[in-house]
Amino acid sequence: MVVPRSTKQLFEDNDSGLFSVTLFRKAVDDFRHKARENKFTVRDFHYNEEEMKADKEEMTRLCTDKKKQFGPLVRWLKVNFSEAFIAWIHIKALRVFVESVLRYGLPVNFQAMLLQPNKKNMKRLREVLNDLYKHLDSSAAVIDASMDIPGLNLSQQEYYPYVYYKVDCNLLDFKV
Repeated sequence: MVVPRSTKQLFEDNDSGLFSVTLFRKAVDDFRHKARENKFTVRDFHYNEEEMKADKEEMTRLCTDKKKQFGPLVRWLKVNFSEAFIAWIHIKALRVFVESVLRYGLPVNFQAMLLQPNKKNMKRLREVLNDLYKHLDSSAAVIDASMDIPGLNLSQQEYYPYVYYKVDCNLLDFKV
């Protein structure tokens, strides 16, 4: 007893969906019972024109507020993005320094480098760097990722005989 062609999907995510269904009055209880048997949640919707009008006004007010705040936000981001990026790179440099001292000890005798290889040359670069610096950490050749050594966290990141941190500068690609 559903009104023909009245079912509409309003929203869907990974594990649930929201549907609108129009029913005849005499079939509401039967529909609710059958839906609960199939593990659906049924909620009533009562049309109230005053609430709908208030919601529409709220949406237009929020849209105008968003448009007003967008310009100053963009200007603020242009000014402060460079400061945040510089701080982020400094933190990466501090991590390289600390990791080098912890791995190789004192006195500090190392050179930090920033490399940007092509994707097709990445494997070859890793092989060359491993050959050049395998003498620095003899345990790196013996360690495999299946071994669980406390403090190394090999399951979370790869381990090389040199200190390696990835700096992903493509900040426009969002990974959800």
